Amino acid sequence: MHISAKADYAARALVELAGDAARPLTCEAIASSQGVPFRFLKSVVGDLRRAGLVRSQRGCEGGYWLGRPAEEITLLDVVRAVDGEVITLRGEPLADLAYPGPAEALPAVWRAVEERAVRILATTTVAGLVRESTRPAEVVPA
Repeated sequence: MHISAKADYAARALVELAGDAARPLTCEAIASSQGVPFRFLKSVVGDLRRAGLVRSQRGCEGGYWLGRPAEEITLLDVVRAVDGEVITLRGEPLADLAYPGPAEALPAVWRAVEERAVRILATTTVAGLVRESTRPAEVVPA
């Protein structure tokens, strides 16, 4: 399985924006806070903007805001905004995948993996990730 750097950086940027929703954040601030390459993040944020997941504001007080409430943005939205498909095989979608002979059942397994991944991504919101990151750690008795 492969999670792209684009999907990872996009999710991290959105969580960063949701965590500090009182003001717009610049790409520089997000990149610095998350330890990601600025130039790559700038491209990723462009994909997020085109998908409506972030909006921008120009000027000295400018930067990026979430394009929708954090409760309405799922990781599935993020992955599809920057990567298109959730899982591909050698860059091709799994929908039309077919193998001959003894391997003919394998594409169904790959599609089942994708279905489960989609279910997890579709039920994980940016708001939920922010809540998880701000919840106090549980103390495990020794």
